[in-house]
Amino acid sequence: MAEVNKEELHIKLHLYDTDLTVIINRDEEKLYRDAGKLINEAVNTYANIFKGQKGDKEILYMALVDIALRYQREYNRNDAQPYNDILDKLTSEIESALNKQ
Repeated sequence: MAEVNKEELHIKLHLYDTDLTVIINRDEEKLYRDAGKLINEAVNTYANIFKGQKGDKEILYMALVDIALRYQREYNRNDAQPYNDILDKLTSEIESALNKQ
């Protein structure tokens, strides 16, 4: 008999016109449900704007681009690499100045 992982949870997400069953880590259930809600809100927004003008596939792609763009903006906003580069340069200058003494 297969061992059941108590950390895993089977949930059903309703995304636009599709029910999707996923196996997730129990502690990420809220993240998945919130993601599903975000997807539905984006798709519904574009469906309302382009009702009768665009097909379902185009509307889904518009929502996908919208969500990906939000993700990229947030990712870029939290990118610490420029700060790390400045700190590395300052550290190097400080070490160089201390070695001259």
